[in-house]
Amino acid sequence: MESYSQSKKEILETLKVDSKKGLTKEEVNKRQEEYGKNQLRESKKKTMLMMFLDQFKDFLVIILIIAAAVSVVVGVLEGEGLIDGFIIIAIVLLNAILGVNQEQKANNALAALKKMSSPHAIVIREGKTIEVSSEELTVGDIVLLETGDFVAADIRLLESTNLKTDESSLTGESTPVEKDASIELEDPTALAERENSVYMSTLVTYGKGKGIVTGIGMETEIGKIATMLDAVEEGKTPLQKTIDQFAKVLGIVIIIISFVVFMLGFIQNNFEFELELFLTSVALAVAAIPEGLTAVITVVLALGMQRMVKRNAIIKNLSTVETLGQSSVICSDKTGTLTQNEMTVRRIYDLDHVYDVSGNGYETKGDILLDDKKVKPSGNLEKILQISLLCNDSKIESANKILGDPTEGALLVMAAKGGFSVDDPEDTYPQLNEYTFDSTRKMMSSINKVDDKNLVLTKGASDQLIKKCNRISINGKVRKITKKDIDKVLKQNEEFSAQAYRVLGFAYRETDEPKSMDLEQDLIFVGLVAMIDPPRPEAKDAIAKCHTAGIRVMMITGDHIITAKAIAKELNILKEGGLALSGEDTRDMSDEEFEEAILKCDVFARSTPADKIRIVEVLQKNGEVVAMTGDGVNDSPALKQAEIGVAMGITGTEVSKEASNMILTDDNFSSIVAAVEEGRTIYSNIRKFTVFLVSCNVGEIFIILLAMIFSPFFNGLLPLMAIHLLWINLMTDSFPAFALGMEKAEGNAMDRAPRDTKEKLLNKETLIKVLIQGTGLMLAGLTAFKLGLSVIEGASETQAITMAFVTIVFGELLRAFSARSETKFLYQFNPFSNKFLNYSVFISLGLVLLLVYVPFTAEIFKLEPLTFVELLIAMGLGVVPMLFGEITKIVQKAAY
Repeated sequence: MESYSQSKKEILETLKVDSKKGLTKEEVNKRQEEYGKNQLRESKKKTMLMMFLDQFKDFLVIILIIAAAVSVVVGVLEGEGLIDGFIIIAIVLLNAILGVNQEQKANNALAALKKMSSPHAIVIREGKTIEVSSEELTVGDIVLLETGDFVAADIRLLESTNLKTDESSLTGESTPVEKDASIELEDPTALAERENSVYMSTLVTYGKGKGIVTGIGMETEIGKIATMLDAVEEGKTPLQKTIDQFAKVLGIVIIIISFVVFMLGFIQNNFEFELELFLTSVALAVAAIPEGLTAVITVVLALGMQRMVKRNAIIKNLSTVETLGQSSVICSDKTGTLTQNEMTVRRIYDLDHVYDVSGNGYETKGDILLDDKKVKPSGNLEKILQISLLCNDSKIESANKILGDPTEGALLVMAAKGGFSVDDPEDTYPQLNEYTFDSTRKMMSSINKVDDKNLVLTKGASDQLIKKCNRISINGKVRKITKKDIDKVLKQNEEFSAQAYRVLGFAYRETDEPKSMDLEQDLIFVGLVAMIDPPRPEAKDAIAKCHTAGIRVMMITGDHIITAKAIAKELNILKEGGLALSGEDTRDMSDEEFEEAILKCDVFARSTPADKIRIVEVLQKNGEVVAMTGDGVNDSPALKQAEIGVAMGITGTEVSKEASNMILTDDNFSSIVAAVEEGRTIYSNIRKFTVFLVSCNVGEIFIILLAMIFSPFFNGLLPLMAIHLLWINLMTDSFPAFALGMEKAEGNAMDRAPRDTKEKLLNKETLIKVLIQGTGLMLAGLTAFKLGLSVIEGASETQAITMAFVTIVFGELLRAFSARSETKFLYQFNPFSNKFLNYSVFISLGLVLLLVYVPFTAEIFKLEPLTFVELLIAMGLGVVPMLFGEITKIVQKAAY
């Protein structure tokens, strides 16, 4: 039986404790041995070495390492290839260092959970009240609680006086929760409704209490969250999976082609082994590997991270940048994410009219309106504002910041909007007496001197307050209250409640005995006030953009279902006929029933951390890419489980921030939409430069293969050496690829549905592009090589190789302008509008000319300077690959 479902007597007997004396020293020691310390256990963390070694598990990186190893071995044997090997090793190490740096910044969620634990607690032991470290608490300890205390363990209350706790970070409940030790609950009862218990890491906001510790450390509710966090395995992002698939296919292709080339040569050589043949096979392997791809993807994602910072989104993992663009479902917390986490008065009922209150949150700018016209408060309306001002313990510290209870803060702001000065009202209206709020009376009263009269000003739960009233004020006249009046008030109260408003009633009276403690009777009822934690003004537009982009938005909250449905309807998350569920509705469902319900559900209320993870898992099982937003401790396991965990930077707990992949610095839901748009653009650019890079590799493979197959036609020579291929792959292609990664979005990225999770980076469509463009590069390169060998008089074999090299470099640089758009032809846009590409082409062009015409570098790369005619021919042939890039677009439009 759970502790909250036991009576006070039963729990004391179960744990064998005297509530007045507490535990003895011997019992404390015995129980600490049995239950351990009151602290959260951390899993063993990876060492720097383990994180570093993990970076070499990607298949593409393994291929690069093998290529580097082979190049180094060949270099040692032949004196050639060492530079190639060392360059590849440098690329691999750079990527590993970047990866370790990113991983080191993440995965500290459990450490943050530990920081939230209370540093000390007040306990009764051996009949004495003492202060102990929270770690020393054990099951059965009697704990005393006061306003401002962090709760140090899970506690079943034994006594409570006006006790309220802030559980928003644990349950999602937006307002402080009233606690009552005398209540006995049924098992099971949702965490948010356990009124007789308080929980580790929550805050006592009002009153005091006494209770018995029922759970410590990992056995607390927050400990269960820590266990779930520890158990959640972070899967690979869609981009990582796509690149892994691509690398595996590439690896197989490289092995097959290298083997085929080696066997072709072996057969042509009468089955005799030659080292030169082996070197050719290695050269082909080097040609097939896009060495610059991993570096370009890393840098482009890093630049995307920087751009997102400017749009109020901090991305913690590089691959998350692109994954955002694939999001198909956003599971959003309500409190503080879709809403402002600031109670706001929206309606005032003065028993005659229902007024609207403009403005949101704790900003005092706003008006009281009737039929959209500003009104000057008088009569009952003025009295409601006066009661709100004076029967109030909160303070407005600064714009948008309240000290005290959120509900009272909302009333103070309402009074300010009605024209009352909220700066030290006691100076004008001195307080003579006060009855503080308690959960039994459910009301609060302040006795103030107003215009030489002693007024009892009372607010509270409408159904309880009206019982204390014998009169009512309507249209400026006070008369005896009737049953019809009471029914009318309670009906309006129900209407407000059905719209998820929190409703308070207001009453007053005059007295000649302000110090009396029996003044909450014979009151005059004046009206109702309805308040709510309102939606963020920008959230509705952001959600509409999500729907246009084919992204489903689902609200998951710990709040009550009525409140959740009202906010969801206002934001168009829950539409007519949509499904809203609560944790209680799904508790007894089978896995199949739960899955079916979640796939139709728009709102899930009274959720537990386990519910949130289960929901994310169901969505992922059905092929969705899930972004989960949240700000509380209760959101953390689901934030970690989702492909993209989005935490709030301002209101979010440290735990949620550490468990997430992305943090919104402005807590603005619309920033997620901006990040999704950026993610979609980045993926489009990744696809552009991947096709650009891989088609170059394919062209190089075609060149080597055909030169071998038709060896006599090319005088038994290869047009390119391994060092030339490495230069083209790293220096010529990488700079334009970086520039392509910074392209702006083509059209409106948010007007199309998310791409399929099964879509591959190199699918049928992109493979056709690669083959066509690779063919163009092959034709240009081999033509230049043949012209240098046989047509141009006086050209040496080395100059023929140089011509092929320069032609391919020029072809790649010109083709980059065509690669800027996947659909538009060069004449349909300004090909020179990407200044980064212009700089990249200029730099790459300058470097290759230095390579050819500076004797020192020409000797290293085994090149010879070209004559002016040879250079013109090479440059002219460089136009061919660009033309094939344009032909690709014609084929694509015809096929699709």
